[in-house]
Amino acid sequence: MKILITGASGQLAQEFQRVLPALGHDVKAPSEESLDISNSAVVKDVLEVHRADVVLNCAAYNNVDKAEKDDYDAAYRVNALGPKNLALACRDSGALLVHYSTDYVFDGRKEGFYTEDDMPSPINRYGETKRAGELFVINEAKQYLLFRLSWVFGDGRQNFLHKLVDWARKNPVLKIVSDQISVPTYTADIVRVTMLAVEKQLIGLYHLTNGGYASRYEVARYFLKKIGADNIVLPVTTDLFPTPAKRPYFSAMSNAKITSELKYEIPDWENAVERYLKKNPYEIRGG
Repeated sequence: MKILITGASGQLAQEFQRVLPALGHDVKAPSEESLDISNSAVVKDVLEVHRADVVLNCAAYNNVDKAEKDDYDAAYRVNALGPKNLALACRDSGALLVHYSTDYVFDGRKEGFYTEDDMPSPINRYGETKRAGELFVINEAKQYLLFRLSWVFGDGRQNFLHKLVDWARKNPVLKIVSDQISVPTYTADIVRVTMLAVEKQLIGLYHLTNGGYASRYEVARYFLKKIGADNIVLPVTTDLFPTPAKRPYFSAMSNAKITSELKYEIPDWENAVERYLKKNPYEIRGG
């Protein structure tokens, strides 16, 4: 297939660029400067040039606190107008649009896993921009796959696990919030499930996460133990670290729908972390 990737420098886009050429796909991943998805004319021109069968929208504005306070317009342009532009251009070109959203479209008040039938109700402005992007895709795209992800990690520096290593090297005692709970999700698994869904010609909304759930504190304890760090890790509440944007308490999503339709069991997050560490070994002994 001819595949066009947006947000080329991000950790998910980088994983697609590593995997897809080896599978025989014709992959193009223009730089963010040359493919600004918030510019409708640019999006239309790029799709006309590349004639993609599939567009993987990995572009996203992910600074939750800046979106809340100072940079909402930028977040809206990338997370809402960008998907709208791609949906319209893909509708005209006949390409399948694969778009990625977030568990932050939910308020975290449900006592149980969120399913695709649950009504979104974001509690921060970042979540509002991502929900707006979802609606543009649903309403404007002729054929689409919309995947909600959570706590994405992979090769690169912009994820919780890499930040943990930096914190552990500088601080013998770490205080990690225990009242934010979701599902760490590995880019390698996102890529695999995405391509299985594309090959099976699935259409619609799906939750794509690894299995299980955990708090930030539990993830930190598990990860630091695996890399041999001897830091003390203490559970604290979010109140200790005030931020402009609220975070949902329990935003873990069920992946039952996608696993059932693909007949493929996505590994638990602990297994994903172990596979990540085989590719990204860290040498650390406490702070």
